[in-house]
Amino acid sequence: MKAEVREMKNQFGEIRLFPETLDDLWHLSHLIRPGDLVFATTFRGVEMATDKIRPEKVEKRPVRLGIRVEKVEFHQHTNRLRVSGIIESGVDVSAHHTLNLETGFEISVIKRWRTVDCERIRRAVAASEYGVVHVVSIEEGEAQVYRLRQFGPEWVTTVTVGSSKGAGTGSSRSALFEKTLEAVAGVTGPLVVAGPGFVKDEFVGYVKTRDPDLAGRTAAVETRRVGRGAVQEVIGQGVIERLLGDLHLGREVTLMEEVLLRIATGGAVAYGIRDVRKAVTYGAAETVLVTDTLLRDEEAATLIEQAEEINTTIVVMSTEFEPGERLEAIGGMAALLRYRIE
Repeated sequence: MKAEVREMKNQFGEIRLFPETLDDLWHLSHLIRPGDLVFATTFRGVEMATDKIRPEKVEKRPVRLGIRVEKVEFHQHTNRLRVSGIIESGVDVSAHHTLNLETGFEISVIKRWRTVDCERIRRAVAASEYGVVHVVSIEEGEAQVYRLRQFGPEWVTTVTVGSSKGAGTGSSRSALFEKTLEAVAGVTGPLVVAGPGFVKDEFVGYVKTRDPDLAGRTAAVETRRVGRGAVQEVIGQGVIERLLGDLHLGREVTLMEEVLLRIATGGAVAYGIRDVRKAVTYGAAETVLVTDTLLRDEEAATLIEQAEEINTTIVVMSTEFEPGERLEAIGGMAALLRYRIE
């Protein structure tokens, strides 16, 4: 993501945003809310004047429109963000229009910017400085490749060689390594190879002999599980943070584990909007976790603003990823407290 502050006063103003990846579109889906004013260049039908009673056709031309947002929809599988609302600036004022935002399209958003909004932009801009992280979970006979989006792990492909995972031969292992390397040959960012046993280490050695450039961006990590579970362990161990210095997913895993531990042991924790509000009122909330979907709720958004006023750390959790799903299951909001409250 690229971002440029155009004008800002008392947290209200215009920020120009340029999404570069699918992650950026996901960030925008949570930055843009109903009531915001969004400017973008789009195509709108313009009737062509003729000497006939009815125009022969309606031609679509590029126009700059300002839309007062009513609805935002993120379509992950089509790489598109749909922003619908009423035109307030440009042609056909007062008419409805939908902006189909894709990567590479610049937009400007005018609104009151919350601290959590600015933090999200900061993370998106910082993430663009690195290539996307990939994780290969590998065991005898099979390798699974995942791409780490900022909204969670995204399965890319599965490579299988041989009919039995426990009966691999040297030749079948070489075939597995060859096909797996082909699957990740286009990776431009860091690569993590994870799994139990020695297969992962042998694959890293294979990468070093075949692709030294990729090998220089590759790390091997021991995990108990394979597949998506291995990805979860990699993030939980902080491997990604060591590779990139800052990736939000690792923090989400750690914080959510702490929340669940305190709930299980009767520790200093609150969950659910009502209890979190009580903790914020008492000044006991040290860190508040909230799901990205709950941020659209007016009551929750107001509570987050109150928490920010007492310098509480706010962490937005993605519901596309397991920790966010767990948080959603206990009410979508939780707080790690400085001390227990009754």
